[in-house]
Amino acid sequence: MKTKQNIRNCSYEELVSFLKKENEKTFRINQVYDWIWRKSIGSFFEMKNIPKTTRELLETNFFIDKAIPELKQESSDGTIKTVFRLIDKTYVEGVLIPTDNRTTACISSQVGCNAKCSFCATGKMAFKRNLTAGEIYDQVFEINKQSEEIYNAKLSNIVFMGMGEPLLNYENTLGSLDRIISEKGLGFSPRRITLSTVGIPKMIKKLADDDIKFNLAVSLHTANNEKRNKIIPINRKYPIDTLMESLVYFHEKTKKRITFEYLLLENFNNNIDDAQELAELCKAIPVKINLIEYNEIDNSNFKKSAEEKTIAFANYLESKNMLVQIRKSRGQDIDAACGQLALKHK
Repeated sequence: MKTKQNIRNCSYEELVSFLKKENEKTFRINQVYDWIWRKSIGSFFEMKNIPKTTRELLETNFFIDKAIPELKQESSDGTIKTVFRLIDKTYVEGVLIPTDNRTTACISSQVGCNAKCSFCATGKMAFKRNLTAGEIYDQVFEINKQSEEIYNAKLSNIVFMGMGEPLLNYENTLGSLDRIISEKGLGFSPRRITLSTVGIPKMIKKLADDDIKFNLAVSLHTANNEKRNKIIPINRKYPIDTLMESLVYFHEKTKKRITFEYLLLENFNNNIDDAQELAELCKAIPVKINLIEYNEIDNSNFKKSAEEKTIAFANYLESKNMLVQIRKSRGQDIDAACGQLALKHK
């Protein structure tokens, strides 16, 4: 029996080559590609303007790895979490985050996560596999549909800050972004896309070499190696000096300002001494700092930073002429906030 190929792992050129060998006209090839990506269908028989013989040809040779929205939960603040069922009956979560002037999709890149950060619910899950480019794309497609239906507006922003470490799924993550940005896909501006990583220096340099146009955020959370080792195990392999060297390289090649995400944990990394260490570290490159509220998860000893300490931390950084923003969590009541995605429905 012939092994079917995932059609969404084919490049446009590979699809052209296959269909031309089958004597399909060029306009038909473009129609097929349009159904696969711009319309994001889950079955070849949904291709209404494609002849039955062509649909049967595709069905014989290919399959579609559709991520299907199975469950939605809505927060009291309007945040919507969607559980996606994948082709192998594994699951991931994606989140629509509305604010006064934007709607943002928070997207997953892996089922589980190998980074194992101690403050993150996903990190406590068993890692199962990387998502395909198509499965990542489907999350954006579906959440964009939600944004249009509920808020009468297309997504304004996309953040790769859901389940998984995107730089440990490099090819599929960038493959999905190619389709998200392409006019043959969603035509989304790369300036409105942010990829977040705990810091994989080799892959950060590869992003620079690949001349990416989207934004980079790093989950730093402390400028102290000893503390970072305790909460981000990968820091033992890639300590802060190594990470910073890759970020300097990235900035020099791309000229982009990097965002540092800093999760404030009470009596761990939220004192003025910690702010001083962070300010010193940030002298190396232009950065923006997002201070993030901790969202409590099961079996964790961490606590949210006291408000007065958060404000003092931000004030100190601002006194050093740094760009700082305190991010307020959304979707906490449905476990959709930062660090809470853990498939609790299963």
